[in-house]
Amino acid sequence: MTFEEFEELDPRCLRVLQQMGIENPTPVQEQAFPIAVKGKDLIATAQTGTGKTLGFALPTLSRLAKEKESRNRMLILVPTRELAVQVASVVSELCKALHMRTALIYGGVGFGSQISSLKKGSDVIVATPGRLLDHMSRGTVQFNQLEVLIFDEADRMLDMGFLPDINRILARVPQDRQTLMFSATFAPELQRLTRSMMRDPERIEVGAISMPVDAVRQLVVPVRQEEKSRMLVEILREEKIDTAIVFLRTKIRTERVTKLLKKEGFKAAAIHGDLSQKLRQRSLDGFRDGRYDILVATDVAARGLDIDDISHVINYDVPENPDDYVHRIGRTARAEREGDAITFVTPTDHTALGSIEQTIGRNIERKQYEGAPNVLTLWRPAGEKRKVGPGGRVRRARSLMRRR
Repeated sequence: MTFEEFEELDPRCLRVLQQMGIENPTPVQEQAFPIAVKGKDLIATAQTGTGKTLGFALPTLSRLAKEKESRNRMLILVPTRELAVQVASVVSELCKALHMRTALIYGGVGFGSQISSLKKGSDVIVATPGRLLDHMSRGTVQFNQLEVLIFDEADRMLDMGFLPDINRILARVPQDRQTLMFSATFAPELQRLTRSMMRDPERIEVGAISMPVDAVRQLVVPVRQEEKSRMLVEILREEKIDTAIVFLRTKIRTERVTKLLKKEGFKAAAIHGDLSQKLRQRSLDGFRDGRYDILVATDVAARGLDIDDISHVINYDVPENPDDYVHRIGRTARAEREGDAITFVTPTDHTALGSIEQTIGRNIERKQYEGAPNVLTLWRPAGEKRKVGPGGRVRRARSLMRRR
């Protein structure tokens, strides 16, 4: 199927897609379009990197383009600044072709340019919840004429504690609207939220939910906590990794590991919530254009980054829940490429590892360097005895990954 077969797709949007070199819709785009273009509420569950932005933007903008212009007709809520920038970059290209305006609202920057943009009037606003509420309390934005409300990465918004903000926003927007929710997972909390904010929503589910793509080769590396830094440096050197994101749990450790890697001669940059938006964007831009080979990040970068050529994801710290693991390693093996995911586990991480293996439905291959600790898992496939995992001890870090 091609986008040309979407009869209700605005021809101007089609021309933008053609200029982008996009001809065929992804499964989530193909299934979402006929529902959303009719103004129906929709819950769409699909993995990161499956084209959800065009999945909600194309049908809603095509529909609004036929209606009378007014202010703030569509609101797209996203969990992070980086995702806000990415979504706005896609939506703004479509809006320009349709002679619509967009406004981008997120924290970490001043209010001046955002207020100016809102005063000019926008058809579509892309925003993070906290900064949007700041503007709403200041009276710089209202949604009396809102027609479409979209939640992108809705599960991540709940993980980050945005539910109170979301409820405050819902109380101040019209109930007579179209609501779309796009998410990588659909937790019970989301089910309760949808019952209170949506009207008979249709549901689509694309691909295996909470499962990493097959092109990601996964390995677990048992390691003692005090040896993680040495092991990270050794793996980065011996494997000659092209590009990598290293994930940690805390901002302080992220800064510490970044400084270590720079000291060891690696081109590394940090990204976490305490950095200003300017510094975060500088790190991302440097990673994209090759000035940095390694991005050291907290989970603020686990979703919403439009970077297709990451060869490796390294979990320096085991993520706190299985969904975070799936989304972390989903940063690699995008755009039909292969990728590698390496996870450091200490003896105290056995419970978290068991939860991850239960979620993905299999034991992850272990590779142990000489003297490494044993890390058992609390989960095993039905009918199998508990075991450390395939593969034996190896003497060198270079044996950890298959050669490309």
